[in-house]
Amino acid sequence: MSVPGASNTVLEAVLPYSRMSMIQLLAKIPAKYCSQQTADEMALLAYNRALKLSSPGSPVLGVGFTGSLATTRPKQGDHRFHLSTRTSDRHWASTVTLSKGLRSRDQEEKVSSYFLLKAIANACKVSSTFDSELTESDVVADECERFFDEDKELEQLINGQICFKYGNCFAETDKSNGDRKIILPGSFNPLHDGHLKLLEAAASICGDGYPCFELSAINADKPPLSIPQIKERVMQFEKIGEANYFYKLSEVL
Repeated sequence: MSVPGASNTVLEAVLPYSRMSMIQLLAKIPAKYCSQQTADEMALLAYNRALKLSSPGSPVLGVGFTGSLATTRPKQGDHRFHLSTRTSDRHWASTVTLSKGLRSRDQEEKVSSYFLLKAIANACKVSSTFDSELTESDVVADECERFFDEDKELEQLINGQICFKYGNCFAETDKSNGDRKIILPGSFNPLHDGHLKLLEAAASICGDGYPCFELSAINADKPPLSIPQIKERVMQFEKIGEANYFYKLSEVL
């Protein structure tokens, strides 16, 4: 974040360092504070948070990191850190165990930071040129990668794992609309001209903002939509591709 213009990329950084801070972040007491599961949960929370903070349709990345590194007292367990990255269609995770006594705290911080930056670069599909400075005695284990197709994303939406999913109804986003979202929720069964006029009227009253239709996958007053039903209703928005609209699939209306 010391690089000029970093606010164009970094949406938010949260440092849950104390136990209570981690409990409040996860909204529960984790089984282990330093574990791959905790890093995965942090990455998913960060991804959902990024969805809420970003402009509609912007690709976002959530990153989770938790570690147990050299400190003022000898540690019985391993010196290790756990990493997790989450995008709309990919989850990647890895655990790195560092050789005990080989490095100072500053050196372990440097190694873990380089590895973290490399993981972020890979998630963003950006080539990285720096060395993580791992040695042969360090162990990179439990590295896994999962990809999600559209059906899997929608299943995660219905299950409440992700808060919403954006889709754009036009080829190129008008960035002059700013960061605000002007949202018209509904079941859109079917989408009709009245919905279009309502959103146009709201946009004219509110001024700058992204006009968005919000289709609820899970509705408090109606049965949850199935994946085929969601796809069928989304096709309605795709048919108005000449208009500057986004549709937003939300977990709860």
